[in-house]
Amino acid sequence: MRRGFSTDDQRALPVDIYASSVDALYADSRSLYAGTISAAAAAAVTAWKAAQWPFLACSLLLALIGWARVRDMAAYSRQKPSADNYVETRRWEKRYILGSGAFVAILSFWCFLTFALTSDPAVHLISFSVSLAYLVGVTGRNFSSDQLVTTQTVCAGLPMTAGLIIQNDIYYAFLASLLIPFFLSLRFISTRLRKTLFDAVVASREIQLLAKRFDTALNNMPHGLCMFDANRRLLVTNHRFIEMLGLGSNLNGNLCIRELLQHITASNQLRHLSPDEFASQFEERIASRQRQTLALEVDANKTFELTFQPMENGGHVVLSEDITERQQTAERIEHLARYDALTGLPNRTHLEDEFERLTAQGMQSCALLFIDLDQFKKVNDTLGHPAGDALLCQVANRLRRILNTTGIVARFGGDEFVVLLPIQHSRDEAAQLAGHIIRTLSEIYDVNGHQIMVGASVGVGVMPEDGRTFEQILKCADMAMYHAKADGRGTYSFFEHTMDEKAQTRRALELDIRNAMTRNEFDIYFQPIMDIKTGRTVTCEALLRWPHTERGMVPPNEFVSVVEEMGLITELGTWVLHKACSECTTWPKNIGVAVNVSAIQFRRSNVSELIAECLASTGLSADRLEIEITESVLLENTAEIQKALNDIRKQGVRISLDDFGTGYSSLSYLREFPLSKIKIDRSFLAGIENDPRSMKLLYGIARVSADLGMSVVVEGVETHRQLTLLLQEPSITQVQGYLFSGAIGGVDTHKRLKDERALECIA
Repeated sequence: MRRGFSTDDQRALPVDIYASSVDALYADSRSLYAGTISAAAAAAVTAWKAAQWPFLACSLLLALIGWARVRDMAAYSRQKPSADNYVETRRWEKRYILGSGAFVAILSFWCFLTFALTSDPAVHLISFSVSLAYLVGVTGRNFSSDQLVTTQTVCAGLPMTAGLIIQNDIYYAFLASLLIPFFLSLRFISTRLRKTLFDAVVASREIQLLAKRFDTALNNMPHGLCMFDANRRLLVTNHRFIEMLGLGSNLNGNLCIRELLQHITASNQLRHLSPDEFASQFEERIASRQRQTLALEVDANKTFELTFQPMENGGHVVLSEDITERQQTAERIEHLARYDALTGLPNRTHLEDEFERLTAQGMQSCALLFIDLDQFKKVNDTLGHPAGDALLCQVANRLRRILNTTGIVARFGGDEFVVLLPIQHSRDEAAQLAGHIIRTLSEIYDVNGHQIMVGASVGVGVMPEDGRTFEQILKCADMAMYHAKADGRGTYSFFEHTMDEKAQTRRALELDIRNAMTRNEFDIYFQPIMDIKTGRTVTCEALLRWPHTERGMVPPNEFVSVVEEMGLITELGTWVLHKACSECTTWPKNIGVAVNVSAIQFRRSNVSELIAECLASTGLSADRLEIEITESVLLENTAEIQKALNDIRKQGVRISLDDFGTGYSSLSYLREFPLSKIKIDRSFLAGIENDPRSMKLLYGIARVSADLGMSVVVEGVETHRQLTLLLQEPSITQVQGYLFSGAIGGVDTHKRLKDERALECIA
């Protein structure tokens, strides 16, 4: 704040207060008129009585100065500076001091002359009394200006004292001596008055400023506020309180609580509370003298929270807050915590709570139906996840229509749904519902213009036969659902205790697989692929084996699918690739190695980069590595798969199609993908000795493949008769099977290849 006039204690005044003190000097011209006329008249009277023309001159000068000062006051009223203009305010103060000082100087000089030029006691009395009275009056009027008081005291005191002293009279001298402490007292009194005044003005200003700030803060706070005194009468309300509760700006103060509550209930339609109940609860919280809250729900879906805070003086402050948005957010969070965001169905938490509620209410029997969609993954893979999500929403709608009010359906995530069905009579009710669900969910769906068919497998767990807790029954329903899938999908199955045994066996197998990977218990065996003309090994196919310490040699068909479901196939497949390539580097350089790569590995990892890293780390030449893929890889026929196969082929690595002729075999694969070799499945050899049609079909596939520039391998050769028939078709270049060798360990493979090399040298 800009510095203003300083008082004797050097405390700076704000400019606006300083301006108001100067404004007070020019405020009232009546006292100036009276003082001027009285002083000029007194001087004129003394001039007449003493017959002294200097007294008359003083009278004229006083009148002239008074007239000039009156004009100056009129000019001030016309040109009054703004309250924040310190420079102009200071200039006007100086003008007032100059005029007042000149007037007092002439007045005191007149008093001096009366003592100097005459010995008339009456003249002395008139001049001394008028001068002293004027000095006291103007000092009292002008005490707000320290400089003005000082100027007047000096200008009056010196001539008056000098006039008394020159009389050379002891009594006059005594009176002169009294003037000095009198003038000092006058100066002291005006200083104290000025300090008291300015302290009061500054304090009042600060109080007003504080009140203004408080009022601004009060009326701009986000909460509504009202304050009651100890007699429960309204003292203060802010704008937000009035606005929030729709009370109107004409709300009168000094209302009692009941009157205020009547205004509130008249302006709002209360929900869940009657006006009397609201008033009762409001007054109860006031009477408790404790910090409490009260929720007030009104029309237009608004919710206010009133917070009661007692004060030391017996009063109360009540804060009102609009918590509508916060409550809605909490409700949304609660909904998200208990309902599925995609389908709007209850989730697992909500379903479990409903189970506990119904059980507590006396439910004796119920069924949990665990529903898993069949072939749902193919929808996501072929049409994308948005289509999969749309399908799930349609499935949820069908389940809602099926159940209506008979049960509760929840989504557990993915394509899994669970139904809670209270059983009234027998478990046949659950069987009927499961059959209805399967039939309904198996009907055609229209998703974004695509006709989609999915099925459903349902597992059923029943209380109390399969358990009494939610987790127990759900576990049984889950196992029953997997059993239904194993039975061919599109059916339902009730839980049986043998399923638990199978599940325990499955869990034990999963644990053993994890331990085997940790302990490096898996091994690689190799089965040779022979040149049909020379009978020599050209490639060895790497096959994963698991020599278990307790189970013995575990067949791949018992654990590979489990490894895939556990999500470990990528890690295990990487290990197989590195191990096979490393072994191959110890073989003769004309022998290659073939490694199977599953569709899951293509989806979950960058197979091309993996192969490049493996070749670089083992030092194996790319033309000695052969990647075997199955038709499941080609079925996906995505741009990513096509690019991955092309990148592998560009590295110089060969790609062979394993088990050709099974599943969805299509000759178009031979044209669309960069294949180097076709491995015809062993099923084509079945009955080839006696069935000319089977032989012609096998020959035809081999010829087409050879014409497209691919080598042909026939798998599963076990008899010399089969070999003889295969030798008759020139397109078949390689064979594989137990006739030559089964899968053997790495050491035996190395020995076999070494022996072959020795025989070649002898030949």
